[in-house]
Amino acid sequence: MIAFRDVRITEIEIFKLNVPLSEPFVISLGTITDANNLVVKLHTNAGLTGTGESCPYIYIVGETQASNYEMARQIARLWKGQNPLEIEARLGEMNRAVAYNYTVKSAFDMALFDLLGKYSHLPVYALLGGKNDRKIHTDMTVSIGDPAKMAADALKFKQEGFPAIKVKLGGTRDDDVARIRAIREAVGSEIPLRIDANQGWDCVTAIATLKALAPYDIEHCEEPVPHWNNRDLARVRAESPIPIMADESLFDHHDAFRLASMGACDYFNIKLSKSGGIQNALRIIAVAESCGLKSQIGVMSETRYAVTALCHLALARKNIIYFDLDSPLMLSADPVTGGMEYFPKGEIRIPDAPGFGADFDADFLAEMERVVV
Repeated sequence: MIAFRDVRITEIEIFKLNVPLSEPFVISLGTITDANNLVVKLHTNAGLTGTGESCPYIYIVGETQASNYEMARQIARLWKGQNPLEIEARLGEMNRAVAYNYTVKSAFDMALFDLLGKYSHLPVYALLGGKNDRKIHTDMTVSIGDPAKMAADALKFKQEGFPAIKVKLGGTRDDDVARIRAIREAVGSEIPLRIDANQGWDCVTAIATLKALAPYDIEHCEEPVPHWNNRDLARVRAESPIPIMADESLFDHHDAFRLASMGACDYFNIKLSKSGGIQNALRIIAVAESCGLKSQIGVMSETRYAVTALCHLALARKNIIYFDLDSPLMLSADPVTGGMEYFPKGEIRIPDAPGFGADFDADFLAEMERVVV
């Protein structure tokens, strides 16, 4: 094995990864029909490869697959010939050279942790001080639509055994109450319901809607108002009978500190494509722990690869208590080998292989556009 200090990145592959969804997924911000992601592979002189995945949603992160593709080439040129095991140094270089662009950064961050795990012969959760000793069960999400269709979808998910149902909202108060009423009537009172407005309400509508939804026993509500309006988010939290979870307003640890300081939320929702990867996710969790807040891990339209990385994070930090990891179940194909597996009732299990224990199918990637730096 090459000594730690002598490991170098020799080549970086960048792929456009395109996977259609099984059916369109509708939220208040728009409709998603395809996962248009990015895959980064860091090759080294040690014979090891680190892999990462990003998932840009332009209306949430301001990035696209095309912008990720071009930015990834710049980051690749910055890192080629450098030591990928020096994670703090590599991420520091990247963050100094590139502002924002959290989603594409997450792929490079992920690839570094995968490489370090492989070099160390350890799963990433073990590198982070964790243990594969907890049960992870994902919820399943109902997209916005007609109340009857949403109720039918929710009932189907309940019958499939998912432990909780997440419901996309963000319309008028009356429409959203009708949606939740129909769902509660269909699924009964036992299964937890979680809601996500995706910034769809203003402050007044949010407070009125959340008060109207209180009788339906809602576990929490994600991002009720526009992401920039932290002041109104704090006002909503103060007046809402339903706990508030920050999502689009929370990218990195600086956001986490500001939101916690303002008393703007009860929970943090951490997504790797939004935080910039595992390093910043750990910092967000540290803020949460210091403020007595708990966290959820969530997804955009990632494959099982990025979800596997999220699960390693969950095994390393008990502060994470909610799991919204259903995006691979919405895809029409599975391009990933190894990694996390879904079992009945939304259960997820993680392998103990080095790194993330997952990769992308070489034949699937061979069909995708690629550049090598």
